Amino acid sequence: MAQVLEFKLPDLGEGLTEASIVTWLVQVGDVVAVDQPVVEVETAKAMVEVPCPYGGVVTARFGEEGTELPVGSPLLTVAVGNPAEGAGEEEGSGNVLVGYGTAAAPARRRRVRRQDDVPAAAPVLSSPSAPAPKAPPRSGPVPVISPLVRKLAREHGVDLRELLGSGPDGLILRADVESAMRETVQVRAHVAEAAAMPPVPALTEAPTEALAQAPTPVDGTAGGIRVPLRGLRGAVADKLTRSRREIPDATCWVDADATEFMHARVAMNAAGGEKISVLALLARICTAALARYPELNSRVDLAAQEIVQLDAVHLGFAAQTERGLVVPVVKDAHVRDAESLSAEFARLTEVARAGRLTPGELTGGTFTLNNYGVFGVDGSTPIINHPEAAMLGVGRIIPKPWVHQGELAVRQVVQLSLTFDHRVCDGGTAGGFLRYVADCVEQPAVLLRTL
Repeated sequence: MAQVLEFKLPDLGEGLTEASIVTWLVQVGDVVAVDQPVVEVETAKAMVEVPCPYGGVVTARFGEEGTELPVGSPLLTVAVGNPAEGAGEEEGSGNVLVGYGTAAAPARRRRVRRQDDVPAAAPVLSSPSAPAPKAPPRSGPVPVISPLVRKLAREHGVDLRELLGSGPDGLILRADVESAMRETVQVRAHVAEAAAMPPVPALTEAPTEALAQAPTPVDGTAGGIRVPLRGLRGAVADKLTRSRREIPDATCWVDADATEFMHARVAMNAAGGEKISVLALLARICTAALARYPELNSRVDLAAQEIVQLDAVHLGFAAQTERGLVVPVVKDAHVRDAESLSAEFARLTEVARAGRLTPGELTGGTFTLNNYGVFGVDGSTPIINHPEAAMLGVGRIIPKPWVHQGELAVRQVVQLSLTFDHRVCDGGTAGGFLRYVADCVEQPAVLLRTL
């Protein structure tokens, strides 16, 4: 006789406590295989396809498209264990999602669920050259908390059974998968393939966003509307409010002659190879500047009353999408050359426009580069992306009158601004960083001399 198992919305990691149903991928009566995606949900950070750990027949679904559900609430029920009715496998997935695992591993599920305060991801500042520890092939369940980790491993061809988790009780974390990815050539192939994919309109993929942002009349106010602060908009609001509340920021700025900078880019692209973007060259300058002024690649630990200067530069960049402003993160930007940076910016931008950024691609930044010049503006005083310590803003590059070699000339001029956490440094350090960036823009050879 078939056994009916309830599948609940799993812990999606990154501190997320709820998600909205975007699209059901199965109907009641459908036969599903183990690990088959059954629903697409939207969190405050990304769109995620959630796989079901059971194989069998879907007997019920809970929640219509557009419904917001808390983690741990029922998603669907599956009848398993009756092959005569096409129910499929009874034992469920070997790659158990610890936190809502299958009937095959109830003991492990209960043990790990008591670790609710354990982060779903390890610190991203591990050495990029550190190899992922390998484990002998497993025959039983593989401990994984987040479906995002399993999805990342599946997409990049990483066998979770060969990994030795660095978390409690051998828990496999996102950092373990990312280490394994760096050891294989499959990563480069996947990046190239993803960069070549055409963007998918975000609103067609995420009807939930339209529902969440649909204005409603304000009671007693003619013509007024209420826009719910949910999903991405709510997450942005919380982050910016916390930044303003906790960080005593200050801003300095300078105009720079970017004529030689633009000439250098044209010459680099004329030499052949992958095209290099303006943003990639600015990012390369940023990483060199942060090596000279590491105070700005840091964060404040209030509990310990310490400033933590970070070894690696994980560079965030502001990207405007139909869903709103997001800040994807280029991991280990300090070890990338201009071509690698350009390719990663292009890949993350495409994924962002398609609404497919994962939480791992949106978190862990240590410094942000904000190119607001694409909006046709010259300057800005942006809010720091908490818990980072600084953000470099870049305005539009346009022809302006400029004194060049003692004479008035028309030059390509850009305004650069630096907003920084005044707790980590004083104006001298911030000014030194910004002046170095401006010098590299005005005379790109300065960067070559300091590498």
